[in-house]
Amino acid sequence: QVQLVESGGGLVQAGGSLRLSCAASGRTFSKKFMGWFRQSPGKERDFVAGISGTERGIYYRDSVEGRFTVSRDSAKNTVYLQMNNLKPEDTAVYYCAAQAYVRFGVPSSADDYDYWGQGTQVTVSS
Repeated sequence: QVQLVESGGGLVQAGGSLRLSCAASGRTFSKKFMGWFRQSPGKERDFVAGISGTERGIYYRDSVEGRFTVSRDSAKNTVYLQMNNLKPEDTAVYYCAAQAYVRFGVPSSADDYDYWGQGTQVTVSS
């Protein structure tokens, strides 16, 4: 059974930092694209960042570019999201996602992913 388990969320003041982790089990994702999404109440689940299996392909949504860094440790089957200079508008539930098979193009839609974690809450106070 495949599981993605996020951790590292919490409450932080604006300007602070958090590091999210997503540990995968049940299969290896070392050659598969993994991504981070976020969702606020009443809004769609939005792409935040993603990283290819080779780590040559790294993508961010514009609003987090320069503040967030996605990385992975394939030996640990784990992907990370380092979030710096957090803003109140970053408040959301953050989800980890993984592909079961490669799609064409940059996988920035929720439909591009096959496995999801349960989410971790990130709250940024002003």
